[in-house]
Amino acid sequence: MQLIKNYLYNVCYQIFILLIPLVTMPYISRVLGTKGSGIASFTASNAQYFVLLAALGISVYGNREVAYHRNDPQQLSQIFWEIFSLRMLTTIVSLSCFYIFCAWNRAYLGPYLAQSLLIVATALDVSWFFMGLEKFKVTVLRNFLIKLLSLVLIFLFVKKETDVVIYILITTVSQLIGNLSLFTYLKPYIHKPQLPVKLQRHFQQAILFFIPQIAVSLYTSLNKTILGILVSVSAAGIFDYADRIVRLALAVVTAAGTVMLPRMAASFAKGKMDQIKRYLYLTFQAVTALSSPMMFGLAAIAVKFAPFFLGKSFGEVGILIMAEAIVIVFIAWENILGNQYLIPIGRTWTYTKAILTGAVISLLVCWPLITVYGALGAVFASILAELSVLLYELWSIHKAIQLKLLFKECWKFWLASLAMFLVVFPLNLIWPFNLAILFGEVLIGILIYGGVLFWCKPSIVQAILQQIKS
Repeated sequence: MQLIKNYLYNVCYQIFILLIPLVTMPYISRVLGTKGSGIASFTASNAQYFVLLAALGISVYGNREVAYHRNDPQQLSQIFWEIFSLRMLTTIVSLSCFYIFCAWNRAYLGPYLAQSLLIVATALDVSWFFMGLEKFKVTVLRNFLIKLLSLVLIFLFVKKETDVVIYILITTVSQLIGNLSLFTYLKPYIHKPQLPVKLQRHFQQAILFFIPQIAVSLYTSLNKTILGILVSVSAAGIFDYADRIVRLALAVVTAAGTVMLPRMAASFAKGKMDQIKRYLYLTFQAVTALSSPMMFGLAAIAVKFAPFFLGKSFGEVGILIMAEAIVIVFIAWENILGNQYLIPIGRTWTYTKAILTGAVISLLVCWPLITVYGALGAVFASILAELSVLLYELWSIHKAIQLKLLFKECWKFWLASLAMFLVVFPLNLIWPFNLAILFGEVLIGILIYGGVLFWCKPSIVQAILQQIKS
């Protein structure tokens, strides 16, 4: 029951943060324009490298370590102090490096200095501790209030194209305040640390998680950086909007991996491998059932949705969304295989090698593809990188996990999703686009997808229907 509650908490929050950009993105794109949006995106993508250095993979590692030791209060408290101290140290190093970078790169000094607050916020982020305890309610409620506050502040203070720094400050300061607010919930769990605080063991393990995070940034942030250099900051902004819209759809799907990681880690600590595999098969089918219609549905409405949502100057975003939508399924599967299986059972290096494979592929193809195709080339590079990560993960687990059982019923979800696309896409091209039409197309898509699934009867649907009947 607690697992279901945690998933619902996380899904509700992911739906909420899905709605927030749906409100702010069209406003920001029109107020800041392609140049202002591009500056915000370009500086954020470069600052993200320093955020990753400050984080050092501690979020996922800390989550797992807390899950391993949550039944030992004294050890749990000590682990918190050791990991938190390590993060403070890495943040100081990262912030120093970032200010050196700013001193050598003064073109966007104001936006960069505003982005630096994200690095400070990273030091004070202890959400990993509560996730390891499966206390998702604490982090969800905190994030809900902070996101709501930032939404109000954006509409109050971002009024013209030159308000780029104000916009960045609102997003970074709200994150900082949100992270600080979590400290009020630590008191029942944290005691005085035993000195000296030992950091070396955690540093060595965190590095294993840091490597894949850096690699991931190479094929997410690097695309925008190269676009900004080779083409323009406006092109970087256009690609960023397409990429963000696609990854927003992923939020609901990846909630399963976030919630399941501490549960799987706790099961592994108790030696319950059969339970881990059972969870894996179930959630893999569940995320396929969610990600497949999201991929086809987003592709079906993208052409008219993008200019309607972001403004006429962002019409190119629709084509990019259609091309990139396939990564929704790829990343959903990667998330389950990595966060729900490889990391909890201690195969961190296998997970790292999978991500490094994606980074290498991205590095090899990103520059030439962007040179030839511009923003569309960045999309192609992202697709190839994500596909390579997925293929490596599947190859690495094929002896332990029955891949046929994983993919056994995927065709049913793809068939239902394709049927939905073949109806909704032509309607999207023919009908004039507005909010009423959008809701109508979504409703038609849901009815077709649900109808075909009811006819195909995948096992997860049958299980849900049985639960409803009982």
